[in-house]
Amino acid sequence: MWRVATASLEDRVEDLLGRMSLPEKVAQLRSLWLATDEAGQVAPHQQDFAAIDVDWQELIKDGLGQLTRPYGTAPVEPRAGARRLAELQRTVVAAGRFGIPAMAHEECLTGVSTWQATIYPSPLCWGASFDPELVERMGAQIGRTLRLLGVHQGLAPVLDVARDLRWGRVEETIGEDPFLVGTIGSAYVRGLQSAGVVATLKHFVGYSSSRAGRNFAPVSIGPRELADVLLPPFEMAIKAGARSVMNSYTDIDGLPVAANQGLLTDLLRATYGFGGTVVSDYFSVAFLHSLHHVATTLGLAAAKALESGIDVELPSAHAYCDELVGLVESGEVPVEVVDRAARRVLAQKCELGLLDPDWSPDPPLLSEDGALDSAEGRELARELAERSVVLLSNRGVLPLRPGTRLAVVGPLAGDPQAMLGCYSFPRHVGANYSQLPLGVEVPSVVEALSQDPAGYQVSYALGCPVVGGQDDDIAAAARVAANSELCLVVLGDRAGLFGAGTSGEGCDVTDLRLPGRQEELLEAVLATGTPTVLVLLVGRPYDISGQVERLAGAVCGFFPGEEGATALANVLGGRVNPSGHLPVSFPGAGGSQPGTYLAPPLAQHSQVSSVDPTPLFPFGHGLSYAPASWAKVESRSGQVWPTDGCSRLAVSLANPSALATAEVVQVYLHDPVAEVARPARQLVAAQRVELAPGEARTVVFELHADLTSYVGADGRRVVDEGEVVLEVGASSADIRACLSYQMAGPRRYVGFERVMQPEVSFEPT
Repeated sequence: MWRVATASLEDRVEDLLGRMSLPEKVAQLRSLWLATDEAGQVAPHQQDFAAIDVDWQELIKDGLGQLTRPYGTAPVEPRAGARRLAELQRTVVAAGRFGIPAMAHEECLTGVSTWQATIYPSPLCWGASFDPELVERMGAQIGRTLRLLGVHQGLAPVLDVARDLRWGRVEETIGEDPFLVGTIGSAYVRGLQSAGVVATLKHFVGYSSSRAGRNFAPVSIGPRELADVLLPPFEMAIKAGARSVMNSYTDIDGLPVAANQGLLTDLLRATYGFGGTVVSDYFSVAFLHSLHHVATTLGLAAAKALESGIDVELPSAHAYCDELVGLVESGEVPVEVVDRAARRVLAQKCELGLLDPDWSPDPPLLSEDGALDSAEGRELARELAERSVVLLSNRGVLPLRPGTRLAVVGPLAGDPQAMLGCYSFPRHVGANYSQLPLGVEVPSVVEALSQDPAGYQVSYALGCPVVGGQDDDIAAAARVAANSELCLVVLGDRAGLFGAGTSGEGCDVTDLRLPGRQEELLEAVLATGTPTVLVLLVGRPYDISGQVERLAGAVCGFFPGEEGATALANVLGGRVNPSGHLPVSFPGAGGSQPGTYLAPPLAQHSQVSSVDPTPLFPFGHGLSYAPASWAKVESRSGQVWPTDGCSRLAVSLANPSALATAEVVQVYLHDPVAEVARPARQLVAAQRVELAPGEARTVVFELHADLTSYVGADGRRVVDEGEVVLEVGASSADIRACLSYQMAGPRRYVGFERVMQPEVSFEPT
């Protein structure tokens, strides 16, 4: 029956499961990573496991659950990679008694992480765009590329909420606000899965709250922070239909997440009703033995992980192996937990068509004309990059005048890879192959401005590399700046892995000053008196408080992808009106961390501490060449808000200029009195509003009372009575109107079923 495509999924899975031996079931719970000898380190402690001798034929004799990164481990021409994957699948099918194919997975955070595929902007850019519809379109395009390659599962999005800017993986996050992260992340999930690909939510949960922003460091947070800040994005994405979850590496209050049944089973399964698969972050099952030291052997580590709720061990079989089989056979591990995990894996394979009799191992790329870096993909990458550029400050020098004598200096001005985050293929894998071309066209800032139709007269000087540098080179850059009308200083990060960059996985920092001698370079250019615009290409915000008042302007692009330089040139030249808003705050003087806008009053500036955590540029900040006019903010439902009902809020905007503009209307909740200390304000709604020249529009938010809920003193989520205030503005510090409401009615307890997003509609004005 299990081969009958018209039979029910449950009947097919139960029929197949009932025919399988214990070793065959366990084989479905593991993956295989056929890394080449030349491949560099692209996963934590990868070198610790590289020496384990794996007999490929022996491993797959009972079947195989997954194939790890067949395209994204080493450079491979796409069609050659497709042929190799087809060959691997045929081998897997032939080896096992039931001929079950393996699922193939790839990283896809900034597009499919393989050579010659489109490189999209980094997740911080997604957040800066405040445009979930565009992110959903990008996700769908990435999903179609994965399907073209014969890949079934994508390891994205990252739903960790940024909590400490020193953490190297801030560049992979969408931002510091759970509502924004959940809204944008859910859009990516919907897009990716619309192509028939499984999206994997990372990293469940707590990873971004590590002590001192150090990768893998322990997490010491309370259940309220977990519930109100870190979990909501996962809840929203699961509601959006996400079909896989990846655990966090960290421990929370001493208990590693990979062995935390309370999170992986009780909460995720029983409370959230999640029915997909839980896959381990790479080596995290083995880490229970080798790093966390909560298991004496790999087999016992496997037992803890499996019983806690991890269905599939990635990236290769190290713990879900013979010792685990022996523990089940001896009765030390219940066979039911193996059946539970195997049932989920087989159900997913059935949903993907891998159990159907007409399944083919040949990826569609082998029979279709498909480019991994298509014109449509590049257009999406450019549009998202343009919408994510944030104009931080402007003293009237932007947009640039045509024909300007322009000095472009700095370590990232002439480097195409300045546009790319650490999970792009060139930075994640290609960095280990010095002679490898990028595989896609990525212009540098200098190239984009030199070729710009505005006819700038561009002079370029390096000044200094990202880290290090010589006095003479800094002086030479200053001379180039002095001989120009305007200077663009392009500074920031070089993405990398495990210390090979200044931003990225394992590239944590102790402070938030610009890397290397970049601040010296900036000071040398400022000293010339030439008007200077700072262009930041970064994976995290840096402390530029000492220079901002002397800058003629400042622009942030984060890591904007392969079309990033073109997008920056379009924004700098005024062909595109900047409309990005910060998904993370820029720190003030000293860059004190951890710091986030999402904090109670005692975490704000006060007289009881000499440290002022006020950000230089707050969450949600973003300027425009032609800002929208805010005409009216009004309540459409009075000042009484039922505890089980909705409030309607309308914001009317107009564009009096001759330039198209966009505003991000942000609605924050302020709860004057609650059972517990609450954030001074918390985002509960946001909408990007596009306005043509002369156009006026009204955006209407229907806000359910559930959006006011929080975890109270008894640990339960409550919608409370009493006063709440909706603060409406253009950033968390630029509030245009405050509307007070009285929450009336019975106190309500809510859970996973609660409403987490507003309904939004538009009216002509």
